[in-house]
Amino acid sequence: MQDEEPKADGPPGATPATAITDDGAAPETKTTAAQTPEEAARHESESSDPLPSDLFDAAQIAEDDDDEVIAEKLRRQGVRLGKGGVAPRVFWPALIVILAVAVLGVAFPDGTGEVLTNMQSWIVTNFGWYYMLVIGGFIAFAAFMGLSRYGSIKLGNDDEKPEFGVFSWFAMLFAAGMGIGLVFYGVGEPLTYATTMPKPGWPEGEAERSQLAMAQTFVHWGLHPWAIYAVIGLALAYAIHRRGRPISIRWALEPILGERVKGWMGDLVDILAIFGTVFGVATSLGLGVQQIASGLKSIGILDSTDNTTLVILIVCITFLSTLSCVSGLGKGIKWLSNINLSLAGLLLISVLLLGPTLFLFQNLTEALGAYLANVLGMTFDVGAYTGEKGADWNSAWTIFYWGWWISWAPFVGVFIARISRGRTIREFIAGTLLVPTLVGFVWFAVMGGAGIHRQLFGDGGLVDKTDGVVAEKVLFTVLQDMPLGQVLSVIAILLVAVFFITSSDSGSLVVDMLASGGHPNPPTWSRVLWALMEGAIAIGLLLAGGLKALQAASLATALPFSVVLVLMCVATFKAVRYDYRRREEKEFLGRVEYVRQELQSNFDEHFGRQVDHRVDNRIDYRIRRTTGPWRGGKHAKDDGRS
Repeated sequence: MQDEEPKADGPPGATPATAITDDGAAPETKTTAAQTPEEAARHESESSDPLPSDLFDAAQIAEDDDDEVIAEKLRRQGVRLGKGGVAPRVFWPALIVILAVAVLGVAFPDGTGEVLTNMQSWIVTNFGWYYMLVIGGFIAFAAFMGLSRYGSIKLGNDDEKPEFGVFSWFAMLFAAGMGIGLVFYGVGEPLTYATTMPKPGWPEGEAERSQLAMAQTFVHWGLHPWAIYAVIGLALAYAIHRRGRPISIRWALEPILGERVKGWMGDLVDILAIFGTVFGVATSLGLGVQQIASGLKSIGILDSTDNTTLVILIVCITFLSTLSCVSGLGKGIKWLSNINLSLAGLLLISVLLLGPTLFLFQNLTEALGAYLANVLGMTFDVGAYTGEKGADWNSAWTIFYWGWWISWAPFVGVFIARISRGRTIREFIAGTLLVPTLVGFVWFAVMGGAGIHRQLFGDGGLVDKTDGVVAEKVLFTVLQDMPLGQVLSVIAILLVAVFFITSSDSGSLVVDMLASGGHPNPPTWSRVLWALMEGAIAIGLLLAGGLKALQAASLATALPFSVVLVLMCVATFKAVRYDYRRREEKEFLGRVEYVRQELQSNFDEHFGRQVDHRVDNRIDYRIRRTTGPWRGGKHAKDDGRS
């Protein structure tokens, strides 16, 4: 039996309408004889609203609402909730597919790995150009929204203040921008480009390659990924804070889907978002355990880093993240985020001060210059003239990153949307793009610069003759070469472990909200289930091929969701354009009404005396007033007497 079709927004008995006025009433859309032209224009404008309605107060979720009240309000907005507090049309399809992938990865690792590898090759061959083009489009869209007249629109009520201060908001954006990937690739990525795996077409000199290596790393970790997050974060923040919609990806597409967002189309969007989040988090977890194992081996705790060791580490850390979920997510994430920031800052400052400090500052300066000189070309470099080598390089690096960031987009987008209430669009874009980008630049300039300096000017030893640069190992090799190397290695291991727990913890919350119709406090049992599923997917993908399988899974899940992101750009522009136009019309009508009232009540005060004064003292320029010099005086006297 199918679920009952949701009813229109608003309390029982309310008249369905295309727009709701500021006082919560549903206006008629027909012009009557009693309407003024201004009122008719206003109703005509509201009837063209690309969104079905501004919400009634009775349907908006308040801070003091309990779970039952929230569930009822979600149903009033068209959300279908079943037993256990989940949305069955989203929860069960997503769970079944993800569970099937995990089981296949464990039961048939070789076959699953082959399928994923073939899928990755097909996507890179046929859609590599699409990934490069669409990422460039996201940057252009984000910049346009921040710099255009729409940037003044608030993500909330027009008179609403930001929920967080500037410093706290920046700190949380920084926390969102940090992740396992920064630690995993911090030393290894720039070093790989500069030594064993330069991009096809680059020059041969070490200095030129090192500069381009830093620039390419900045491309992968700078504006480009955060433009993706800005697109989805802005769309969600507008829907949540400006329109009062639930925290669910589908509502970002309401301006173009309309009521259909409450049906199977909206369900499909949320399912794709769950796929992306689970596989994106699983990719990070897979990278994290590889680095933890390498770190434990470097300090003498482990003898080997085989698959059995990695699976045991995933089980242990997934158990810890599950405990964080059960203990209360708000407190868990708060403490973990604080530990994250402290450990990351301590590690960064230690490497900067204990390493080649002067070189690291010089490296940051030159890397910024190389980035600014090459960013446009690197953005659209699809390897058209470098053949199969260029395609393989893009598959292993740039396109993998774009897929990884897109698969992470629902997770990060929901987070930055929730913390940005009360910000204008311009503030949101500036903070989202600039703060994490600058943090990433500094991180890679210090960590990557330390690795390049050791390899080119120091003891070397970071490039293996057989395996090349092993990203999960070189960080600890660099740290061990510094004063307090053992201590720094322990800090790095703890940092990756905490990132692991934080990613699983927060990712489980986002997935659980999506599977529960946007409920801000979803059921604990399903939150634990999704945390376990993320660990299971990470195990399945590691057994199916390690890093290559993780990369392939990210690309596969990101391709369909990239289409959703493109539609979000269209929907957001359509909504804010109408919003801005409606605000301008309201301001214009307000000025007209003010002038009308002033003219009716105070016309003489504004115009009477000034007009009489000007008439009494005006100069006579009539034709007959111009006479000969011998008659001027007479006429002047006559006219004066008349």
